[in-house]
Amino acid sequence: MTLSPDEIAKKSAEAMWARDDASKWLGMSLDAVGPGTATTSFTVEQHHTNGHDICHGGYIFTLADSAFAFACNSYNQLVVAQHNTISFLRPGRLGARLTAEAREVTRSGRSGLYDVRVTDEAGKVIAEFRGASRAIEGRHFEEDAQ
Repeated sequence: MTLSPDEIAKKSAEAMWARDDASKWLGMSLDAVGPGTATTSFTVEQHHTNGHDICHGGYIFTLADSAFAFACNSYNQLVVAQHNTISFLRPGRLGARLTAEAREVTRSGRSGLYDVRVTDEAGKVIAEFRGASRAIEGRHFEEDAQ
């Protein structure tokens, strides 16, 4: 039986999430995944804040980077980041639920581009992230073994 693109995305995400100790340690959840898309979120807690008493930019970057990773790995092909950029637009406040929504812009050969928007629960844009991906050798699961 051939898996649908959505089933491949979900199975790839399950395989990655099982080994993703960093995202889980941060308190992140994987909320949705589909072909070329993913959504992650976490609530800003005291241990996420910096010396300005706002969410540390590194944690916002990690949230966006994880959404990017699940989106670009949604085709049962191992994919890593080539480079990423982020623009911080508003602070993430203590207690805010931050959500990162990743979407594929383009994918060609072994390379891809993905945009990730990080928002708070009111829908205010906290950050914009762009990630460039590169496919490497390997798969998340054997498609024959279902």
